[in-house]
Amino acid sequence: MSAAVPPPSAPAREWAPRIWQGCDFFAWLRLLVRNRFAVGLPYLYIAAIVTVVSFFNTLLRLLQDALLGDRPARTPLRQPPLFIIGHWRTGTTLLHELLILDPRHNFPTTYQCLSPNHFLLTQGFLPRLLWFLVPSHRPMDNMAAGFDRPQEDEFALCMLGQPSPYLTVAFPNHPPQDQDAFDVEGMPSRARRRWKEALLGFLRRVSWRDRRRLILKSPTHSCRIPTLLELFPDARFVHIVRDPYVVFASTVNLWRTLYETHGLQTPTGAGLERHVFDTFTHLYRRIEEGRKRLAANRFHEVRYEDLIRDPIGEMRRLYEGLELGGFEEVRPRLEAFFAANAGYRTNRYKPLEPTLQAEITRRWGEVIRRYGYERPQ
Repeated sequence: MSAAVPPPSAPAREWAPRIWQGCDFFAWLRLLVRNRFAVGLPYLYIAAIVTVVSFFNTLLRLLQDALLGDRPARTPLRQPPLFIIGHWRTGTTLLHELLILDPRHNFPTTYQCLSPNHFLLTQGFLPRLLWFLVPSHRPMDNMAAGFDRPQEDEFALCMLGQPSPYLTVAFPNHPPQDQDAFDVEGMPSRARRRWKEALLGFLRRVSWRDRRRLILKSPTHSCRIPTLLELFPDARFVHIVRDPYVVFASTVNLWRTLYETHGLQTPTGAGLERHVFDTFTHLYRRIEEGRKRLAANRFHEVRYEDLIRDPIGEMRRLYEGLELGGFEEVRPRLEAFFAANAGYRTNRYKPLEPTLQAEITRRWGEVIRRYGYERPQ
């Protein structure tokens, strides 16, 4: 199928370092080896920079371990996390921003997720010194970016050398990588144990100086409810859904943008639309399987369109559905957030070609009907 989704109107891109500069040396070396060092010629200087930085990341991690010992790794999580799940471009970031307005909630920052090897040692000074390395907005949309902004813990797992579908971003012209890491329970037992230890260790380090409930967001976690419940039996989940016809165009743009911004090859885009189609189907199937394991007060769904139309009402229903309590205390913060962001504009895309819209309906029809997003053909 030919590409039919034009790039949206978005702010001019700003220079930013590749995310792989957060890897330690061994994680970076494994990524290169498994991809046979297939770095494109224009990106060789980037690979050289990442190699040098990864070496220092390893040294800083060893220094952090020497100074702090195993105290961070023994930090108890006093409250089970709340996981925001849903497909990419459905509003998971917006929901993350809203839930962390609650002063009772903690979250992993961009700096912590991109420097998971040593952030306990360096987060007090390096973000202030390196502020110019982070663009003011995300490359795929108008959302604010910054070292202190909330971020997906999936990136931390990448930097720690764990299997992740996001490793595809580094070598976008190779087949999608680590697709079994969507589900985790299908991974070999040893790799699965290491993955769980890495996630739990990272969250404990994030909580070492801040014991509030963690609010975590990553679309990949949508497929991992059974494994996450093994780690956190009383975890809560909120699933946000959005018009799949909009999500398709936005997701294709997301991966194209990430490939261009953080890839080590000039992306061809071959197979991208097929990948988006297949991943969407798998993700929603896993969400339906996972929700059956959860009590009604541990799983809540919200439609993006309803959240935008009535944010206070939808957030109230979320708090009540998950029995979080304290909504009236956080309500003024929510109202202030929406007042401050009243002028925010989402990306705009041209209407889908009829053949592509029909293909989306055919492939994703079950999800479209389930959530009431039918369109006339």
